[in-house]
Parts: sequence; C-alpha cells; structure tokens
Amino acid sequence: MDRTLSSSKSLIDCHVHLAALPDGDNGCYISPKMLKSPLFRFLFWKHGLSIDRPREANQKYLADLLAELRASHHVQKAVLLGMDGHYDTNGTLSLAHTDLLVGNDYVLNAAHAYPNELLAGVSINPQRRDAVEEVHRCADAGATLVKVLPNAQQFDPANPQYKLFYRALAERKLPFLSHVGYEFSLIGKDQSVGDPERLRLALDEGTTVIAGHACSYGLMFYEKFLPTFRDLAQRYPNFYADISALTLPNRLRMLLHLRRYPDLHERLLFGTDYPLSVFHFAAWGRVAFSTLRKIIRTKNRFDRQVEVCHGLKLGFRSLENLLPQSAAKTTR
Repeated sequence: MDRTLSSSKSLIDCHVHLAALPDGDNGCYISPKMLKSPLFRFLFWKHGLSIDRPREANQKYLADLLAELRASHHVQKAVLLGMDGHYDTNGTLSLAHTDLLVGNDYVLNAAHAYPNELLAGVSINPQRRDAVEEVHRCADAGATLVKVLPNAQQFDPANPQYKLFYRALAERKLPFLSHVGYEFSLIGKDQSVGDPERLRLALDEGTTVIAGHACSYGLMFYEKFLPTFRDLAQRYPNFYADISALTLPNRLRMLLHLRRYPDLHERLLFGTDYPLSVFHFAAWGRVAFSTLRKIIRTKNRFDRQVEVCHGLKLGFRSLENLLPQSAAKTTR
C-alpha cells in the first residue's frame, strides 16, 4: 500500500538522528575534531543549541524534534537513531578513532520517555566483542531496529565473522539499517564499505536489511548503485531501502531515477534524515504549479518529504509494515 495516498497521521519516519552532547553520564561522545567541524557548528547554530551547555542543548534538541513531529500532518512516529563507535581488532571501543557516539541507553531512554512519538533505533557495530549480546539486550529493552554507518564505524558488512550477529538480528526480528554511499557528515575512512553489495551477507543470513538513502551513491549525478538496488530487490524479499536525504543535492539524481521504476516503490520506506533539511527544487518543472506552491509553503520537514515524493509520484511504505504484529500495534 502506498501510504502517501492517505492524509491520516500514520507514517513512521525510520531515519531520524538523535543528537547529543556528552554531559558526563549520558554515554555520548564527540571528538574534538568533530566539535570544530563547520558542519557540526552550523547545525548547532541553526538549531540554537549551545555547545557550552550540553544538558540544555540535548533537551532543546529533543523538544524541537517532538514539536515538529507532533505538528506533522502525516508522520506519527520517528525512529531515533543512535551511533556506535569504532572498535579495534579485539572488539574494544576506541575513542581515538571515533568521531561521534550516541549511546544505546540514551536512545532507549528517550524512546521510553515518549512512547507515543518515538521508537528506538539503536546502533551496534558488529565488530564489538559483545555485539550479539548487545543485540539481545537492546531487543529485550524494546529496540525497533539497528542502525550502522560502516564508513565511519570502520567495518566491512560483508565480513563473514559477523554471521552470528546477523543471525541474532534475524532471530530477534530487528531490521538492519545501514548507511549506503559516501559519508560526508562524519569523517569516512573507507568509503567502499558503503557499497550495498556488501549487504548480501546479512540478507543471506535472513536479516531484514534497509539500505539507507535508497542506495544512492551520494556524489551528485553519478548513481552507480541503481543496478545493485534492482538486483537486491529482485533476489531478496527481505531487502528494503529508505528515502532519507533524497532531496539533498548530492542524492537528488537517485530520487529522479526511482520515479521510473515503480516496481521498486514497494521496497521504499519513509525517512527524512532529520535534522537535515528537505529541499523542494526536485519538484521544480516536474509538478503542477499549485502542487509546487503547496510544497514550498510546507515548512514541516516531515510533511515536506511526503509532499515532494507524493508530487513526484514516488511511492513508499511505512516501517510499520515491516515490524512484527505486536510491535506494529503500538504505533497506532
């Protein structure tokens, strides 16, 4: 079912980042290099957050997110995404090679505090020594999915040593949401691990896989992963992709490509990549003027993502369709 056809507030955004400054006891970390980066400082300036007052900044970020989510006409819930760190060959956390860490307990606590609006998307680097145990711990605590960013977390999703990790995800019915393409927000080390080809191992082990950003490469007009997307969708019924960040200039081409492949729309899941902006220029010259005017006047980022994709006739589903029936009931 194409959920964009309904005006009811029923969608789940499966790709929303939970930003958090370390406050001494929240299990979060930001490297000095990241703190000084132009992008990080711009985002904090844009959202009116003070780096010098971490607790206040963290509370304001969550409050602003909830306010925008509650004001949305289409989106009912958001999956908050954590961010695990880098682990060495012994499976031990290495903060020296970690740019950002948003701990799983922080994510779970935020979701538990607002169960009507938020779901927990924990992050587990499969390289960590206790990766399988962490899957079960987070599943028991109510996690909805597991998010990874291989480029920044510096692991290869195709590594056979992660089979037990993927089997645990399949057993606990936790979808595996993996970043695809280049990574710009964090400092990517090996960009090749963003290739969706490397997700086949997880799929073969029975894991439900969600490829972030609709398998877009992330380098403007060069979309070499489209054939891979089509092949994975054909071969694996447990393969999906989210539409987060597709209105950004560097991923826009994939958004336009996907309009020509309606057979893939049933594999697309709604997501925004909040707090990043949702742009409307993809619709210019491609939708009626009245539709474009409505899109431009839509300031809510969740709703603008819906309106842009709806205007371009890009179908998608809600994450609710992938969740076990017991979990899906809690989203209504």
